[in-house]
Amino acid sequence: MVKIIYKTHDGDVSEIDVPEGWSVMQAAVSNGVDGIEAECGGSCCCATCHCYVDEGFADKLAAPNDQEEGMLDNTVAERRSNSRLSCQITVTPALEGMVVTLPEVQS
Repeated sequence: MVKIIYKTHDGDVSEIDVPEGWSVMQAAVSNGVDGIEAECGGSCCCATCHCYVDEGFADKLAAPNDQEEGMLDNTVAERRSNSRLSCQITVTPALEGMVVTLPEVQS
């Protein structure tokens, strides 16, 4: 298990032990984390699992593919340099302790 820390826009924190190979979105939905809607269920076609990844972990993530980049252009909340779709982040041991902050709105 890999500990991922989810912070809502207003500061609520959930620490979740996530099985390796799951997506950050899948773990949030399975554990009732508020702030990730995940309308498309993880198929990278809705941008309702937008999150801001702790910049200290940016080099541990695969770069966003063209599809994710396109969806990030359509997020309701501000897109930042550390914006990602949580459905596209696969949990690995290298992400132990990663903090993802959720925007105020998804849709």
